[in-house]
Amino acid sequence: MNKQAFRADLLLLLTAAIWGFGFVAQSSGMDYVGPFTYNGIRFILGSLSLLPLILIQGRKKRPAETADASKSARQKILYTFAAGSVLFVAVAFQQIGIMFTTVGNAGFITGFYVVLTPIFGIFLGKKTHLPTWVGMIFALTGLYFISLAGRGISVNPGDLITVISAIFWAAHILVIDYLVRRIDPLVLSSGQFAWCGFFAIIAALVIDPVVGSWAARIAPAAELQNWVTLPDIIGAGQGGALLGALIPLLYGGLASVGIAYTLQVVAQKDAPPAHATIILCLEGAFAAFGGILLRNERPTPFTFLGFAFMLGGMIVTQWDVIRGKQT
Repeated sequence: MNKQAFRADLLLLLTAAIWGFGFVAQSSGMDYVGPFTYNGIRFILGSLSLLPLILIQGRKKRPAETADASKSARQKILYTFAAGSVLFVAVAFQQIGIMFTTVGNAGFITGFYVVLTPIFGIFLGKKTHLPTWVGMIFALTGLYFISLAGRGISVNPGDLITVISAIFWAAHILVIDYLVRRIDPLVLSSGQFAWCGFFAIIAALVIDPVVGSWAARIAPAAELQNWVTLPDIIGAGQGGALLGALIPLLYGGLASVGIAYTLQVVAQKDAPPAHATIILCLEGAFAAFGGILLRNERPTPFTFLGFAFMLGGMIVTQWDVIRGKQT
């Protein structure tokens, strides 16, 4: 392996680690603020963190390119709105799912999008090969061990909610795949994060005040966080909750979104697609490690077996890419 490829793989590994520990930040943030409040603030921070890169990139463009870009402002708004809408639904289900499941479970189940994306591609006329179907079987087996094995007939609602999130993450990837050829990637990312943050802030004002009681009804035994809602922060002067959530918010907004995204873009210039996809799949492993290290989570042997099946399914899904049959 040449030095550039090795450097790219290290950057991708760092990206996966940042994203994996981001699940810990998501869980920790809800010790202080509601799920939509957390998402709203972190995605707005993430959007703002990309603005300096966009400005630097804009200065390097020729005047003609800048003129053409100004003509497409309406398209940029529509494209980023579409991507941000799907992203908002994906992160909303993910954040709520974390309320009822472990950080490790959430990280691995979210990675199920690696299997779902090519399956959804069938409906867009894209071919789905045998490794995808084998990978799906592995992943579903892993979900069984993570959510059901050893529980009798009991189902973990957080795992099921996170599966819904993975469905929308797969849809988001397909939306991005379509839009990234029509708009600058940095502009698309910053714009979609801004829309997602805006929607989440609106939801924080309306939904966060009631989501706690709703959650208690569907999982009475769950250890729900006693967060402060955005209306209380604004109207009742309980801004101290934001100070308590400061580190999770900064990590979720600046590290998970701004830094990790930039590292991914830099790394994928030199990394083969197979390396990028498989290394980023390790996000779930880092999430599990972060949950054990920082949230005192204690996974069972069934959980580790489920992780192994899910990771195997993600890798099997990319088998054709590994063998060089796809790019």
